[in-house]
Amino acid sequence: MILKKIVVSLNQTNCYILGCDKTKEAAIIDPGADAGLIKAEILKAGVEAKLIINTHGHADHISSNKDFNLPIYIHRLDADFLKDPNKNMSAFFGFHITSPDAGRLLEGGEKIKLGDLALEIIHTPGHTPGGICIIVWAARRVAHTVVFTGDTLFKDGVGRTDLPGSSEKDLFNSINNKLMVLDDDIPIYPGHGPESTIGEERNNLQ
Repeated sequence: MILKKIVVSLNQTNCYILGCDKTKEAAIIDPGADAGLIKAEILKAGVEAKLIINTHGHADHISSNKDFNLPIYIHRLDADFLKDPNKNMSAFFGFHITSPDAGRLLEGGEKIKLGDLALEIIHTPGHTPGGICIIVWAARRVAHTVVFTGDTLFKDGVGRTDLPGSSEKDLFNSINNKLMVLDDDIPIYPGHGPESTIGEERNNLQ
């Protein structure tokens, strides 16, 4: 598995390049800004980006969608965020960020093939109605299992629930019933800040 993190935007959003080291097929997760930096990392990694996945529809995770001629995957319940600066929160900061339309609307439960990797989509509402996490399974569901948690779960924290469309009840249901059922040693790669593990965050939430 090829994994690169690029910190972008004023909000210090984590954009990830995830690729198969055999086929060199890659996905861009949350290109929130600084498309030039992202493109440079793709070139450096020697991979070919095939798609974009947005873990949710806030502006700091979607604003560079337009800079890549790639299909955009986002959950159905956040699809309107791509076109609506009020929903994606950019209007609140005096900007009007929009994105091309989604190429594929997700529901949760999909397994997206990326070379020898399988990207399992988990619907984790709370921070936004259509927030998702992505579990990455390597071939034979063994090595390199990681989870991209977007703005659902961070190291030492959870996503905000004081924004339009957010729900504290839904967020903790998502965390407790969909993430905390995973093994303790699985790394998490959040939408902001440093990496952690499921076990470390299980202890932090107690």
